[in-house]
Amino acid sequence: MDLLERRSVLALALIYLFRMLGLFLILPVIGVAADGLTGADAALIGTAIGIYGLTQASLQIPMGMWSDKIGRKRVIVIGLLLFAVGSLICANADDIMVLIVGRAVQGAGAIASTLMALLSDVTREQNRTKAMAIVGVSIGASFMLSLVLGPWIFALVGLSGLFYLSFVLSLLGIILIVFAVPNIVQHTFRRDTTPSLTALGLVLKDSNLRFLNISVLLLHASLTALFVTVPGLLINQFDLPLSQHSWLYLAIMGFAFAGMLPLVIIAESKGKMKGVLVAVLMLLGVSSILLQWAPYLWVFGVLLWAYFVGFNSLEATLPSLISKLAPVGYRGTAMGVFSTHQFMGSFLGGVGGGWLLQNHSSSGVFWFVGVMFLIWSMVGAVQPAPRQLSSLAFSLPNMTDEEVSTLANQLSEIQGVEGMQIFKDEQTAYLKVDKKLLDKDTLMRLAPQVIL
Repeated sequence: MDLLERRSVLALALIYLFRMLGLFLILPVIGVAADGLTGADAALIGTAIGIYGLTQASLQIPMGMWSDKIGRKRVIVIGLLLFAVGSLICANADDIMVLIVGRAVQGAGAIASTLMALLSDVTREQNRTKAMAIVGVSIGASFMLSLVLGPWIFALVGLSGLFYLSFVLSLLGIILIVFAVPNIVQHTFRRDTTPSLTALGLVLKDSNLRFLNISVLLLHASLTALFVTVPGLLINQFDLPLSQHSWLYLAIMGFAFAGMLPLVIIAESKGKMKGVLVAVLMLLGVSSILLQWAPYLWVFGVLLWAYFVGFNSLEATLPSLISKLAPVGYRGTAMGVFSTHQFMGSFLGGVGGGWLLQNHSSSGVFWFVGVMFLIWSMVGAVQPAPRQLSSLAFSLPNMTDEEVSTLANQLSEIQGVEGMQIFKDEQTAYLKVDKKLLDKDTLMRLAPQVIL
């Protein structure tokens, strides 16, 4: 990457980090901290936790498409301003309904797809995968930091202080997007990063993608549902003060990361993706059910560690699978639909977890989450094993229709090319390839028209 690309990618990764920190810092504390608000009960607290997911899911793809018309940076600034306004509403809420409204406004700043589109605008083709990986690391880091820092910061400044911190982080994001990321006058529509209405039906009908989309919905529904009840259990059942939850989460997340690595390596490098997926779903189910019977804090911590080994494994592998299985040239739409399911899961988990806690105690939450995963593991067992394919995108010079047709025929005859789309408006060729049979150097030699 050149200096401008490095600066832009770092700025966008930090914006992602600040944005997700603002959403998730309250996750490990709000189940307890919101109990003192007027009108609060378990169901409404669960709704406050998850409502941001509903507005995120509803607006993620539309805001990405809107950015094609009015500009990426403008939409991102609007989204961060909405997040800032929602944070202020939450910080000054003394009623649970006001908190719910504020969280919904926070979620309305749905800028993830727009940030990815801008990332595509400011990086060259050969650096885009690396740039997306850097942003992906920032997203994962934001979640782990939220669990560790949330209880500690709450002990210092309270729930209002956490939301004021979210407000400050959104303003920092605006400063970064305005001053650190270059202005792109001509936005390039790229189907690998930007959702496309023409591809939406194709993506929604794909049964393999549907399984992955529902998997991430269930995954994030389980996470949100568990955090409706886990903070209260740690306090009431194990006498662990909220201010000390950070140490527990730090140990759990650190060891869970170590436990995740072998599973991801086996899935990706050894070609055992289906087996790992089914095993991880079963691990999530069994650990969730057993949480209700943990007699000691250390047992509860081990079971929560097992859950996060499964959670982190799916969080790392599902996006990779979506990228591999997406229809050729329409990865942006597939990722947009995937993100929409992810945020919808957070909403359903918050609302459903709160209702279960209020009407059936924490055991109801653990049973529901566990049985849900065990059933889904059986569905996963009958799914076809995903093929080990990779996506490649190549820039093309200006070509006539005849030259494009000649190139398409040439590419289709190369062993290892499993699918292909050439879009003249982007001057880009999208390929699905079997990397065991074909690498970039070989492709460049066999089809010299493509430009890295």
